[in-house]
Parts: sequence; structure tokens; C-alpha cells
Amino acid sequence: MSHFCGLFTLPREPVPLKSIEVQLEVRDHVATVVSTLNYENKEDKPLEAVFVFPLPGDAAVCHFSATIGQTQIVAEVKEKQQAREEYDDALSSGQQAFLLEESEQSPDIFSLSVGSLPPGESASIRLEYVTELAVQADDGLRFCLPAVLNPRYEPQGASVQVTSVPASLVPYSLSFSARVSSPRPVSKVESSCSLDPLQYLNTEQTQATVKLAAGHKFDRDVELLIYYKDAHQPTAVVEAGQASAKPGTLMGDPVVMLSLYPEFPQSVMSSVASCGEFVFLMDRSGSMDCLTNDSEGQETRLWQCQGIYYDTLLLLLKSLPMGCYFNIYSFGDSYEHIFPKSVKYSQKTMVKALKKVAVMDADLGGTEILEPLKHIYSQPCIPNQPRQLFVFTDGEVSNTKEVINLVKKNSGSHRCFSFGIGEGSSSALINGLAKEGGGHAQFITGTDRMQPKVMQSLRFALQPAVEDISVTWDLPKGVSVTALSPPITTLFQGQRSLVYASSSDAAEGCVTLKYSLAGHPSQNQLHFSLKTEEDTGLTVHRLGARTLICSLEMEERDYDGQHDEGVKEKLVELSVQSGVSSSYTAFIAVNKGNNEPIEGPLVMCNFYLDFCHMFYHFLLCTDCCHFLHSPNKSSHIHTATHRLFSVHTLFDFSSEASSSRDADTEPKQPLRDPLLQLVSLQEASGRWVLDPALAAALGKTSEEVEKTKPALEVWATILALIWLHGFKMDAKEEWELLAMKAVSWFRAQNAPCVAECVEAGNTLLGCAVQRDVLGL
Repeated sequence: MSHFCGLFTLPREPVPLKSIEVQLEVRDHVATVVSTLNYENKEDKPLEAVFVFPLPGDAAVCHFSATIGQTQIVAEVKEKQQAREEYDDALSSGQQAFLLEESEQSPDIFSLSVGSLPPGESASIRLEYVTELAVQADDGLRFCLPAVLNPRYEPQGASVQVTSVPASLVPYSLSFSARVSSPRPVSKVESSCSLDPLQYLNTEQTQATVKLAAGHKFDRDVELLIYYKDAHQPTAVVEAGQASAKPGTLMGDPVVMLSLYPEFPQSVMSSVASCGEFVFLMDRSGSMDCLTNDSEGQETRLWQCQGIYYDTLLLLLKSLPMGCYFNIYSFGDSYEHIFPKSVKYSQKTMVKALKKVAVMDADLGGTEILEPLKHIYSQPCIPNQPRQLFVFTDGEVSNTKEVINLVKKNSGSHRCFSFGIGEGSSSALINGLAKEGGGHAQFITGTDRMQPKVMQSLRFALQPAVEDISVTWDLPKGVSVTALSPPITTLFQGQRSLVYASSSDAAEGCVTLKYSLAGHPSQNQLHFSLKTEEDTGLTVHRLGARTLICSLEMEERDYDGQHDEGVKEKLVELSVQSGVSSSYTAFIAVNKGNNEPIEGPLVMCNFYLDFCHMFYHFLLCTDCCHFLHSPNKSSHIHTATHRLFSVHTLFDFSSEASSSRDADTEPKQPLRDPLLQLVSLQEASGRWVLDPALAAALGKTSEEVEKTKPALEVWATILALIWLHGFKMDAKEEWELLAMKAVSWFRAQNAPCVAECVEAGNTLLGCAVQRDVLGL
């Protein structure tokens, strides 16, 4: 499939963007993004256009303005229907107008309507938003500038025609720079894209700048991973209220943002859960097997559904504890499950599941995740087996809010761990599933390996659930706080929890986080000063407002999916007051200073939506740009925008029949990694069996292994453990859990002469691994 990028007019002449400028400012774990897009109407008639693009799902859009010629128009936040009517009225009277609104189905998709751009005129669009940076498995803070927009599957939609232009013809220049500052030194900044060297601005290395290298190809999101020294230190930031805002209001009072990193007692964390119901939900829609261009420009498979799922589920299933239950679901526009209901984990059920996974392919059509979720939740929970749901998807759904609401309704019966796969996965969906399901979200893009991230989430799932969580404030008399964040419902060891609250005054204070872990009451305290910081630009206020807006939007809706009038009025009031967008408001800018109406019929822009990782000329987009062909009338341009949110694409991917396999052995799925070859030979109990396959995985012949073999049944397991510690320490996060299971099995055997066996294994494999390192 060919790729395209750009905005096309009726004769399909491109309207070129002259340049895109993105400035990122990161303060500790909060980012402010300012994007400026400069483009020109080369038509001989006025131009009206609609852009559809993604933003991070939890971003607070707080500024939108347009400059045409020497005139700058700053948008206001208004109730959505009122804003649409003002936009239509402006165009009808020949005025210039701009409308920016959030999708009603997904909070990470926005549309920008640009009305009445005169012939030969240049325009500059400026968009600003603030967002929190998510903590990754390796403690890096992840910032993602969406550069592509994947199509969102709509069950009742229809296919559309697409045309394409090679990405090599994209003429736009991109400028991206970032400034990072933190109380702690900046260790490094990494990216999936090429960066110029990191430049430190002070000797303490607490401030630094970095730029995107020239020649970015618009073929991926611009992802930064920022690493600080001592990243797990709790912090408090207090921001003064807006001088023009009324005291006693959200924007008029100080707002505090607490960053908490709970440290659980080691005595509790040393024990791993030996129970649970683990349900894996795998996306097998056609978009999981799209084509993309590699670094050398060759067309390759972006995500090979069979490969990534088999490798990942191999590690997951081998690492599950004995005594647990599990099941595997897969979905597209229909869904399948390996077992009618979750089964007890054993060698037999594990082998059967891996055989099924080995022949999975991206052959189930669209991305309809709602129905399999409903089926999973309809299954009764197993007593004393806490349900842990793992969801793998590229996030291409249109009913994001409906899916998240379903997870929220069932949050009391499970924890949900979500994984966004590939460029352009919906951050609103992936983060929303984990947040409302009390789990953890991970994103796998570019050359990322899925396995270490998935195994970290499994460690979280094996942690006992934290209960009775509360946050209490100890403040001077007369000083009060009002919570803006919903109550904390989930805590994980070493993972950050953010708390926002408005304060009536500045003072010294202390916050105590209390919780119960495996029946043991615990608490962590943070002492802080409520002294307001200078020049924060209302970032904390806007993030606090966005948090409160999201909480209100998640409240119960009626059968038509609408909130009651009281909630809607509160949402609109809060959005207008804070200047932060919501599902019920929009940014509207009208050039009222333009005395002369723009003459001539408007050229209506046709939009084309490609269905597999296209490049978006509007850099604000996430992974790829897609345009839907939609003939519009100027008075109803927003209606066409809505149609862009409900595009259905159908994929036709055939899968080859798998060859027959021995019923008593695991499938012979090609394993490219020697580590996975060894892991595939481990039994569900945790042990390895001595056979030619194990010898080959260890790089030895059967004769060499047999010749050295002591008269012990545990010999094969000791060899495997020595090999893992001797040759694969760089991937320890992937095999650590299954090694712990092997050690547990070993201890249950009460084998003699362990020291001699370890020495023999080291000699055979050429290692020097100590017995205590192995845990034996």
C-alpha cells in the first residue's frame, strides 16, 4: 500500500505547509507544547479546510490562535454548539473563522476548521497544550508528539476510496526543540528519531536542551524518553493563582501538584503471588499487520502478529505461577477464545494455548473490542483468584469512551493492564483502560521490544492489590485544600501517583499516603512548602482543571450517552473558566476586525483517509495522516468533521494453514532469539528436562551434556539457570519471573550436592555463576 501526506483541494493540488515549528518545555514531569503551523492558500478562490489530528489523551489544550497577514485572532472557549453556530455565522457573512473541537467519541482526536482563507494569503496556526509525562518501566519519562493518525474502527461504518502521494514528496520543513529542567540532574534524553547532542545549560546539569536532527521523515511519532537521577523522589509544586481570576475559584487560588512514589515494605514485596486469573486479550485486526518503510526505505511488516504474540505469550505463560488460572482471547470484528472459560494453569493447558497462539494472525478484520470485553466481564470471577486483564491493541477504535466506561463499571472485579502497539495507538484508550481498570499502561513503538514491558506489567499484576488508600493533609489552622483529583484507587511499587488540589493559602504542610498491603497497614509521608513558584504559566492549574474535567466526564451517562444537565453545565463552566477544552466546549476565533467580506465561493477541501500508517502533513497528528473524502457545505463544516470520526476500514488478510504438530509437544514456532529457545523448553512447573533440544539451546551436544551429568534430576534446570545468569543478564527483566519459578521447583526437590552440581554446570558452560546468585 502506498503512503500519502497532505491537504488536497478539489483539483487535488496540494496546499503546502511551509513549515512546522514545535517547542517543548519540560519541567520535571510536566510538558508544555507549543506548535506553530505556517501554510499558504495558492488557490485563486477563498479556502475552507478541516484538519483532523490526534493529541495525547490526557493533554489540556489551553491556547489556540491564528495569525493571517498582520492580524492575530485569539480563540475563546465556549459551549460547543454556540461555538459552531458562531463559526457558521462568520463564514456566511464572509468573515474569517477558526474552530477547534474535541471528538465526542475519543478525547485524543481533535478537528480544526479553517474558514475563508483568502487567495494568496498566508496563515499561521498556534496551538498550546500541557500534559503529564508517563513513567516507563525503566523510570524514563515518556513524551510523545503525535505525528500520525490511525483510522478508528467504526462497527457500522463504510469503506472509502483513498489516493496516495509518496512521503518523499512531502515538502514541509520541521523544527522541533525541547528544553528540560528539573530539581534533579538530567541523565540523558533518548528518542526513536535522530537527535542532535544534548546540551547542558548549567554545571549542575539540571537544565538542558535538545533538538530533532534535520531530515525527519514524518513516518513516526516524535518520542522522547527523559531520564533524571534519583527519579523516585517525591515532590510538591505549588502554583500561584491567576491575578485576574476571582479568589475562591479554581484559577484564582493556588494549586498544588504532589508527585508520590510509594515504597512498599520489603517483607511484603519479597513474596510473589501464587494465584490469580490471568486473561489475555489480543488484537488481531488487520491493522496489526500493516506495512511500513524501514530505515533503509524498504517496505516491511510493522507488527508481525504471529511473531510478537507468540514470543510475548511464551514468556508470559512460562512465568505464570502454579495454581493460577488463565485464558486467551483474540478479537477483530469478531472474537475468539482458546478455552470456554479460564482453566487451571498446567503443562497440558499451557501447551494447548501456545499451539493456538502459534497460528494466530491479523485476520479478524476491524478493531471491535467492546464485545469481547463484555464477554470477559460476563464470566463469573473465580474465588480467591484475583482477575488480571492484559489488553494488547493498536488502539484503532472510535468508541473510546464507551470502552473505557465499560472497564470502569467492572473495575471492582479486576485490574486492567494495557499495551499500545505501534505508531499512532490511541493514548486516550490505552491510558484510560489502565487508569479506570486500576492497572498500568505501556506503549510499544518503533524498535521497542514488547517483552520487557509486558513482563514489568506482569510483576505489577503479581503484586498484592493495595487497599484502603487515603490521602490526608496536615496544614496550619485556617488553611484548607480541595481535591481536584479523584481518589487514588491503585498503587504499585515505585510508580508515581499524581495528586492535584487547590489551596486557600500558602504555608508549610505535610501529606500522608496511607494504604493496606496484603493485610499490613503502611504509610508514606511528604513534607513540603506551599510557597508558590514563579513563572509556571498556569501549567499546574490547567492540568488540575483537566483532571477534574476528565473525572466529571467519566460520571454516569443516560441511555443516549449524555450527562444530565447539571453535570454538563458544570463541565462547560469549568472549561470556560480554566480555558481548557472538554467534550462539551470548543475554541472559536473570528476575525471581527475584517471589515470587507471575503468574496467568491469557498473552495471546499476534500480529505482522504488512508488505512495503514500514512503520513500527516499536520505534525500535530500522531503516526500517520489520513483524510476522508467528504463533500461539505460551508454552513455545516462541523458535520463533515464528525463524519471523520466514524470511518470504517475493512482489511482482507489471509492466513496460511499451520502444519500439524505433535499433540504432546509445544508448537515448533520459529524462535529467532536463543533466550526464547531455552524458555520454550521450560515446563509449567518451572523445571527443564534433559534432552537434545535443551543441549542445542545451551550450545552443546547431547554427548557433552550427558558426559558431565551428575546423577541428579535437577541437572537440566541448574544448567538452564546458569546459562540465563551467565549469558542473558541484559535481558533479566524478561526471564526473572520464570527463573524464580524454577528455583521454587528446585527447592521442593531437596536435591543433594548442589554446590558440586553448580560447579559442574559452570565448567561445562564456561561460566562463573555463584550458587547464591542463582538463588539455590
